[in-house]
Amino acid sequence: MIKPLIQGLMITAKHLAPNKITTVQYPTVKLQPSERFRGLHRLVPSQDREKCVACYLCPTVCPAKCITVEAEENDKGEKYPKVYQIDLLRCIFCGYCVEACPVEAIEMTGDYELANYKREDFAFTKERLLK
Repeated sequence: MIKPLIQGLMITAKHLAPNKITTVQYPTVKLQPSERFRGLHRLVPSQDREKCVACYLCPTVCPAKCITVEAEENDKGEKYPKVYQIDLLRCIFCGYCVEACPVEAIEMTGDYELANYKREDFAFTKERLLK
């Protein structure tokens, strides 16, 4: 009865040893997310504009319906998104929009610090997604 108690205390003592660090001092030390981590979205820029051709595949496959796209044509007859917006409060970061894009115009970065104080700051417009 005492032997298992001592064994349990030994395991606890190993975890409390000074060389065994189990936490990270977050604001000063930031963890590097894995390569498969799906964080903040980003529109990929082309030479003179974004790569998006406003094909509406990303809002179609989005299960949370958080992507809004409105298309327009330029002088050359090429379609581009006049409005491209992602509501991060509704987004579930599934990555379907990235998989569905035929021209690889959207990607998910490793950014994970997404906290804000106002709800309006979670609506990412085309300009914010291109940064």
